[in-house]
Amino acid sequence: MAPMSGASAPVDARAAVVSARRLLARLRDVMAGGGTPQHRLDKIVRVIAPEMMAEVCSCYVMRPGDVLELFSTVGLNTDAVHATRLRVGEGLIGTIAATARPLAFEDAQTHPNFAYRPETGEEGFRSLMGVPILRGGRVRGVLAIQNRHRRRYSEDEVEILETVAMLLAEQIANGIAGEFERVTGPGVPAMLPTRIEGISLNGGLAEGVAVLHRPQPATRELVADDPDWERHRFDQAVSSMHSSLDALIARTAGFGISESHEILATYRMIAEDRGWLGRIHEAINAGLTAEAAVHRVQNDMSARFAHVTDPYLRGRLLDFDDLANRVLLHLSGRTSLADTGTLPDRMVLVARALGPAELLEYDRDKLCAVVLEDGTATSHVAIIAKALGLPVVGHCADAMTLIEPLDPLIVDADNGNVFVRPAEDVQDAFRENQAVRAERRRAYAELAHLPAVTADGVTVSLNLNAGLLADLPHLRETGADGVGLYRTEIPFMVRPSYPEVEEQTELYARVLDQAGGRPVVFRTLDVGGDKVLPYFEQLQQDNPALGWRGIRIGLDRPALLRKQLRAFLRAARGRPVGVMFPMIAEVAEFEAARDLLARECERLAQDGLEPPPTRVGAMIEVPAMLWQLPAILRRADFLAVGSNDLLQYLFAADRGNPKVSARYDALSPPVFNVFAGLLEQARAADVPVSLCGEIAGRPLEAMAMVGLGFRNLSMAPAGFGPVKAMIRTLPVAPLEDYLQELRHSCRHSVREQLRAFAADHGVQV
Repeated sequence: MAPMSGASAPVDARAAVVSARRLLARLRDVMAGGGTPQHRLDKIVRVIAPEMMAEVCSCYVMRPGDVLELFSTVGLNTDAVHATRLRVGEGLIGTIAATARPLAFEDAQTHPNFAYRPETGEEGFRSLMGVPILRGGRVRGVLAIQNRHRRRYSEDEVEILETVAMLLAEQIANGIAGEFERVTGPGVPAMLPTRIEGISLNGGLAEGVAVLHRPQPATRELVADDPDWERHRFDQAVSSMHSSLDALIARTAGFGISESHEILATYRMIAEDRGWLGRIHEAINAGLTAEAAVHRVQNDMSARFAHVTDPYLRGRLLDFDDLANRVLLHLSGRTSLADTGTLPDRMVLVARALGPAELLEYDRDKLCAVVLEDGTATSHVAIIAKALGLPVVGHCADAMTLIEPLDPLIVDADNGNVFVRPAEDVQDAFRENQAVRAERRRAYAELAHLPAVTADGVTVSLNLNAGLLADLPHLRETGADGVGLYRTEIPFMVRPSYPEVEEQTELYARVLDQAGGRPVVFRTLDVGGDKVLPYFEQLQQDNPALGWRGIRIGLDRPALLRKQLRAFLRAARGRPVGVMFPMIAEVAEFEAARDLLARECERLAQDGLEPPPTRVGAMIEVPAMLWQLPAILRRADFLAVGSNDLLQYLFAADRGNPKVSARYDALSPPVFNVFAGLLEQARAADVPVSLCGEIAGRPLEAMAMVGLGFRNLSMAPAGFGPVKAMIRTLPVAPLEDYLQELRHSCRHSVREQLRAFAADHGVQV
């Protein structure tokens, strides 16, 4: 690509702005005129070419199947219109569409991606500049100009053409492509039942009617008459948005989600981002209205992030989308998306993307589920939805196209499915499932305050895995003995900067207060890998799961770890507290981490405060620790097996990769032998061991773990009822004998053998 600076005839910035405004004014007159959409498009390209000092101006429109069709041109052969087609990625025009980026070439025909189409007659034109036509964050076409002689296009000229392309996006959406046969969905008739597959962002089942979240008000005026007035309107809208966010923080204070304050405060900081605001001001200076400028910057960001897979970056793009939509609302004179009329009592919110502030504005009593075309499990909206107990399915392709307002929906977030206009048999199956679930919930509720004791008198401690203050009411609901694992990283991930000791102390104190005297084990900050902090330098790691994460970050940044340990101790206020270090790979790491804790205890004593009774543990996640057990057992007060990571490292198989995740089963002889050996050494050393991975909350797997000797299981709230029902019907002694036999098997899995044992002995699994 040729540099986009230093044009043959330099264009200064002020002249470029004047040229852009003149061109936009002429285009506005064309768009307001009569004629068919095709007629208007032909007039538009004829206006653009001379204003841009080009011999050719062509407009390509995206067609079904990712094909770019030449819809209008001046300078090329008109017979090529609707005849010339390029696939996305084919030729220079296809490359612009594939990358969603403007490109400029002094000598286009020598570029390796150049694709010659003889019917266009373009062989006489050397230079080319093209920009994507963007709307809704998607590429809708390409606008290009060409010149006969070599020409270096300036950055100002690229900016002007991008602004024009935005106006064309509205024309395309409003009817140009509609003149021709067009398929808008992936071959599914509009009113027939269908199923959309996605991924579960928060589990659960729900049935309701669709409410489509359309955050962008219609923008009718695109070209500004008075840029100064448009800048004033935009600045006023941003100020008004800040005020509404403050009011929203106050309204949501009673939700029991302290993290909502930090999330919305993060929004305030993003809304003051100079780069974002500056680009919108530049678009206004180029001649756009405030609304059109916001749209342009939003579309450009969405297109450029379209292929980004990093969950944190995707989540931040959703933040900017949410803010842009909120600014547009305030520009239209409204303050909320949820004030557009009466909403149904059982509503399923359907959106392309959603910000947490937008979600919190809907009536929680009416909202029963969320369906998103985008979304990640670490996004702010997913965190808030989890705290509110809402089933959420993300990555539902074309949901906004396939779902009509008030369509009946069944959301199966456990399996990542959305049933649109479900047939009667699907509805019947769902309601039967719901009835069975309700009956189970009633039965489990009756067990909540009964002891977790096996049929032959063995007591098992059941504890809660938590990561939000909103999780802690489950302690009472489930009858949990305590918090076996409090994940501290979520509050760090939703804040714009590292929280200071005072903020952390307040949060941990509230956790201990809500625990009501039950024991709490805090895991120190476990980030890295797929859990990214916005204020940390993002390293490019070939294998982040084996990279700089967990205790490795804490020991390399001891000041950060010491602040967190200091907060634990101060929050305890004399109460017992548990501290657990993650990702320990060798005893020396545990000793170094425990030494930092000892220093903080000394510091507390120097301040005249008595250090609280503190139990210090290590997570067994790295297989290397299995060969260091005697040493770690002499130094740790307890151990916690993180089975999620331990098993994937043990089998060298990524549990998140569907190609290899089934290569191992937790219910297999190698796993049993590893755990049995660990438990035997821990019993001899009189050191308690807990299990806090996902398998602790699954009845069949939990049954095997109890049979191996685990007496402390920590799990998500949903696992309590099924696991306690299993424990109270389980005879441990015969299971222990049976597992001794299975440990010598060479099978890939002994899952079916354990199911048979449960059936033979009346164990509820």
